[in-house]
Amino acid sequence: MDSRTRIFTYLGGGLDGRTAHDLGVWRDLLRAAGLQVEVQAGLPAAGDGAHRSAGAAVVDSRLLADRPAAGLFPSVPVIVLLAGADATDPLTRVPGEAGRIRLGRDAPEEDAAKVLTALGKRPESARPPFFDALQDFVRRDTTSWHTPAHAAGRAFLASDVGREFHAFCGEELLRGDISVSVAAFGSLLEHSGPIGAAEANAARVFGAERTYFVLNGTSTTNRIVGHYALGPGRSAAVDRNCHKAVLHALVLSGARPRYLHPTRNGYGLIGPVPPAGLDTEPADLAVITNSTYDGLCYDTVRTSALLAPAVPRILFDEAWFGYARFHPLYRDRYAMAVTDRALPDAVRPTVFAAQSTHKMLAALSQAAMLHVRSAPRAPVADRRLDETYMMHASTSPSYPMIASLDVAAAMMDGERGRELIAEPVREAVAFRQAMDRTGSRLAAADARDGWFFGVWQPPYVTDPDTGERTAFAEAPADLLTTRPSCWELEPGAAWHGFSGLEDGYCLLDPLKVTVLCPGVSASGEVAPRGVPAPVLSAFLGTRGITVEKTGDYTALFLFSMSTTREKWTALLRALLDFKELYDGDAALEDVLPDLVADRPGHYRGITLRELCRRMHAHLRDHGHAELLDRAHTTAPPADCTPAEAYRRTADAPTELLSLREAAHRTAASMIVVTPPGIPLLMPGENCGPASGTVLRFLAALEARDRSFPGFLSEIHGVHRDPRTGAYRIDCLAAAAPEGGVRRPA
Repeated sequence: MDSRTRIFTYLGGGLDGRTAHDLGVWRDLLRAAGLQVEVQAGLPAAGDGAHRSAGAAVVDSRLLADRPAAGLFPSVPVIVLLAGADATDPLTRVPGEAGRIRLGRDAPEEDAAKVLTALGKRPESARPPFFDALQDFVRRDTTSWHTPAHAAGRAFLASDVGREFHAFCGEELLRGDISVSVAAFGSLLEHSGPIGAAEANAARVFGAERTYFVLNGTSTTNRIVGHYALGPGRSAAVDRNCHKAVLHALVLSGARPRYLHPTRNGYGLIGPVPPAGLDTEPADLAVITNSTYDGLCYDTVRTSALLAPAVPRILFDEAWFGYARFHPLYRDRYAMAVTDRALPDAVRPTVFAAQSTHKMLAALSQAAMLHVRSAPRAPVADRRLDETYMMHASTSPSYPMIASLDVAAAMMDGERGRELIAEPVREAVAFRQAMDRTGSRLAAADARDGWFFGVWQPPYVTDPDTGERTAFAEAPADLLTTRPSCWELEPGAAWHGFSGLEDGYCLLDPLKVTVLCPGVSASGEVAPRGVPAPVLSAFLGTRGITVEKTGDYTALFLFSMSTTREKWTALLRALLDFKELYDGDAALEDVLPDLVADRPGHYRGITLRELCRRMHAHLRDHGHAELLDRAHTTAPPADCTPAEAYRRTADAPTELLSLREAAHRTAASMIVVTPPGIPLLMPGENCGPASGTVLRFLAALEARDRSFPGFLSEIHGVHRDPRTGAYRIDCLAAAAPEGGVRRPA
């Protein structure tokens, strides 16, 4: 039994002497068995998630008149406590209960045994096989003569800083950091023993035919699939909204890319590749980002059917979407939903899912999974995929990371896994509706200037059963948390701003909440007043709130299993405080004191409102919205493949050139502006003329960085001059033609 298993006991009133004595006896017996026993008065508040850490719930019958315990604890055994002479027996109203405890009437030893029996009746599949084996091992008194040299953490105790690190990590974690020399655990590279059993269990939980544990994130997972499925002379249809690891796979394999272009709206948010854009030429592999960074999810069955005539294999990069299988809102919107029941074998492609388990589920950083579902058209050669996996995996894997993947799978198993995702969905919906209602209240109170932040979501939803159309803020929570149609992007709807969609093709994930700042619309229309999101994010940082992704006028917040009502209420309060400071024309040194102290020449003596006005005017006058759109919807010409560009860097050093000097030159590395996150240039693509959209857009970002220090653009692949802040781009060396004059590429 896990010594951290918690038994919650909820009491509804006072206890007589005999009952209180018996309660104390069986509590001591359970604690002696290594369990944590907590006794609390009253049931938990709705949504506080106490069931997440419960091994079992023992609930006083006097609390069950109005609140069924099974609803509060859907994923653990519920035991009814009959305490006191007047206690009634409500067992007929508690489905799935484990039994009765009659304090003051039965022997306390029998009552304690009932709790232990209830815990023992949990299905064996609920236990993580590798984690259980690792716990058993570290609790033995063993002597290490193998790597790692810290030997269960003992080496750290030899110095002051080592002891500090030992205390920081904890003894059990360090004891679990062991070597592959311990044969009892099997091998990650051979997928054997308890490690192999953990991977097989994860495959069952996530609906895959086979699952690989990957210990260097989805980055490595994408490289594994690309390396396996591609090769020199082969081609890949790649979502231009791809992670840079997909580029690395193209470089490693030598494949030729052909890009699928996603849509984009006036906010700068990345949309899906429209259905018409999936009518591609034949390719060996297609790569689709699902969900997108802004939370847009494809109908993967429909997407696979559209791609199937041209490609036999599809990799869905689901780095941020590992929870999709466990909630009805996401039905048919994840890779492993593409089964032989969804599409016939004659057309069904083989599908891979690369999931960063650590991003949105409970696992240690870098812990990821590769899920595989093979199809007869392109059956997976297991031995070859195993060999490719081995090329990218370490021979010294982290066992705590493996255990975290094993635990993450066990947490999602069965009804308890569905509830773990249902709860953050409910909280995300509650936050979205609270934001909408707050905006309406402020507008009604001040018709002239009652502004507030918005949320990117449909303003109205329709009940699919009744056809009744309701404002989002007033829609029943049950409707928004259970019916996917409420979140689907209707073709042509103004709120999302994407073109070329079809009914049901794309869904907005409620857990990815994009807060909208005043300044632009979904169509790209610029408003007279703007509150640029970088200023808002800087303010939130002073409140200890870190934004996932900040655009010009958008801020993305992720809701997950760790999100509570208190957490999002603090965010809403901070947004209201920003509005109050803005409306009150607060001095910037009072709002962002560190910014002003670091750069007094730029910011001393101005107000928060004035900073917003200046930055908004700069973005408007430099045409950021239009340049952003054109730069990411016009494909630059390719002078060579990414693999060829990489090979050429080995033959001759690259040249670091200013934007003016980079005109007509070939990019040596990928340039990605975040947001929106779509590659602006890929290796081997031509930068174009100085007056072209790519270099003009980079010049506009360079000018913004100089005008507003402290709000630097996040750009992968651009080097900033430390003295002047000027942008420089890595370009391939240009060979001089005959006559010594270098021609444009």
